[in-house]
Order: sequence, then C-alpha cells, then structure tokens
Amino acid sequence: MNKVMSRTSPPRPRHRPPTRHDSRRPGGAPPRTPVRGRAATAQAPAVGQPRPTDVFADRLLAVLSGQRPVHWMLRHTAGRAYDELARLAERGPLRTRGTRPVVRDIGYYVPRAGALEVFARIAAGSRLRAMAFRLEQGPDHRWRCTAVELGPQPPRTQED
Repeated sequence: MNKVMSRTSPPRPRHRPPTRHDSRRPGGAPPRTPVRGRAATAQAPAVGQPRPTDVFADRLLAVLSGQRPVHWMLRHTAGRAYDELARLAERGPLRTRGTRPVVRDIGYYVPRAGALEVFARIAAGSRLRAMAFRLEQGPDHRWRCTAVELGPQPPRTQED
C-alpha cells in the first residue's frame, strides 16, 4: 500500500510570532537619527544590522516590562548596571495591563569614541515614560550596558 505523503514544513513554535511587527516604524519610516552633539561621528552599522541603541532599548524594555527575566541581560551588562536593572525590574515599572509597552523614540549622544548615552521614550497606551542608559564598547568590540535609569513614575489617574 503506497501512501503519498504531502510535504509540509515543520510547525512553527507557538511562543514566537512568525514575523516581527515593529510598531515604531510603520510603513517603512526612515531610520532614527542622532539628536545632537558629536553623534554624527558615530560609525554607522553595516547594512542589515540594527543599531546597538535600538537593540539595547528593546532588551531593556523586555526586562523592565516583565517579558524577559533579569538574568537574560547578564552578559550584556557591565559594572553596576546589572544591579541597577535588577532593582528596577523588581518593582516592575513598565508592566501594564492590556497595552504592551513599546519604544516610541530613541536618541543618543556620543561623549567619546566607544561610548553612547541613550534616551528612549517608552509608550504604553496613552502613558509615556523615559528611559536612559549608557552603552560602552569593550575591547572585544561588543556593546554592553553600563548604566540604566527610568524617569519618575507618573501619578495614577482615574482611568488607570
């Protein structure tokens, strides 16, 4: 008895969507640009590679919103940044009910070669929060977060 088997691709894992839906750049908006200072002297990443500012903003947001555990950032931090991140994540400052927080805007300043001071605006529904962090490039040319801060918690309103 010959059974003809149809060729199908293996099922995709259910924990990850098939494509990334980036709400920060709908319709192919232009890439982010530096804010001020000597940021224009920073080397542009190779074509197809995301900027370290974008990557780290997304990583930090995932941890601070409870989507990822803090130890996920262990190899991406240096100095006291991991302790600061653990302290912030413990309070769950960006956890929301309903609307998932997203990075709305990113800007950065280059104080010296191999260092970036970055700020990001985080949106969750109608609420905005500020996040600041510092990235430093090590001798192995990998970027690591060396400091992270969040703006003050906005007061709760009746609609929350």
